[in-house]
Amino acid sequence: MTGFPISRRGALAVAGFGLLGIGGAGCAPVSVPGANRSSGPDDEEASMRRRLGAEWESHELTVMSWPTALIWGEDLPYVRDDIARLARTIAEFEPVVLVASPGDEEDAAYEAGSGVEVITVPVDDLWARDTVSVFVEGPDGLEGVDFNFNGWGDKQEHPNDAGVAAAVLREFEIPGVQANLVAEGGSIETDGLGTLLITESSIVNDNRNPGLSRDEIEQRLMKLLGMKKVIWFDGVYDEDITDAHIDSLVRFVAPGVVLLDVPGPGAPDDVWAQSSEQARSVLDGALDATGRAIEVVELPQPDFSKIRGSGDDFLASYVNFYIANGAVFVPEFGDRSADRRAQDILQDQFPDREIVPVRIDTIASGGGGIHCATHDLPGGAEDR
Repeated sequence: MTGFPISRRGALAVAGFGLLGIGGAGCAPVSVPGANRSSGPDDEEASMRRRLGAEWESHELTVMSWPTALIWGEDLPYVRDDIARLARTIAEFEPVVLVASPGDEEDAAYEAGSGVEVITVPVDDLWARDTVSVFVEGPDGLEGVDFNFNGWGDKQEHPNDAGVAAAVLREFEIPGVQANLVAEGGSIETDGLGTLLITESSIVNDNRNPGLSRDEIEQRLMKLLGMKKVIWFDGVYDEDITDAHIDSLVRFVAPGVVLLDVPGPGAPDDVWAQSSEQARSVLDGALDATGRAIEVVELPQPDFSKIRGSGDDFLASYVNFYIANGAVFVPEFGDRSADRRAQDILQDQFPDREIVPVRIDTIASGGGGIHCATHDLPGGAEDR
């Protein structure tokens, strides 16, 4: 992700479940008193019993968002094609709920098809990973941590996206925890065993958390998400809209094993290549929350001269994959050799899942990927 001014589609800042039709066991909404409570001293004991699961654990469903003209302008038909294609593909493996703004529901339902459930929630953009709450196992069941989305540090208009987390929790009737931090779901990565990966640039940043030190932020993250250890990477400030989210750099594929985004053929020695090198240096000496050394598997980018996409914001990272029930969804960029290599690497890591390539050229042109556009709702503990 490169380019500045930074935007998901050039929209710069202007501002400072009732599960309809979804069948299957465990899909009924659960009403829990105390929804949307804040995290504070009285929540200390509960926080120690929270757990943020790994993405490869069972899912109830996937949440996605239907993009709007506010952000995408003349590119709207093309990005909606991408989102509809991705939603239909994921729906072959697990239920998909697509949130759409009032007036957009009919279009979303037509494009996504009968296998995708559409519900009405006002949204601005498609990045459900960042706008939907982070779901954790709490002492009384599933909770949603609302990380106070602020448009990646007020870089993009977000009059509706700021409220998506709370609105989705209301629709799903899941209790919420109001975080005492600003962050996004794409900025955090876990092994499900208490290890958290995160870049400093995406959260130790005055555009999200002014006045808070890294240590203070770490302590809050550990309480909110039930973490035991945080591994920090430098990241990159002010070069893309997210300030270098972890989900395009390093991802867990199993406890003690990560995939690392590395430059492809002919890539310049720029800030992104340097970020990858810095991440490698951190991982080489890192231990996870269980004391296990971390194995690093490289996942090279495509050759930019061979990809279909273009533009300074284009995200050509295979690391931005999404793990669903029985499948892993990986972007396909048009460099046939690199696309196949990425699929083979992922198949080696997930031998029991189908590796499904998906074309997302317009999504990628906006600086994001498959993981950015999806958000998993965990399945029940009995499924793990």
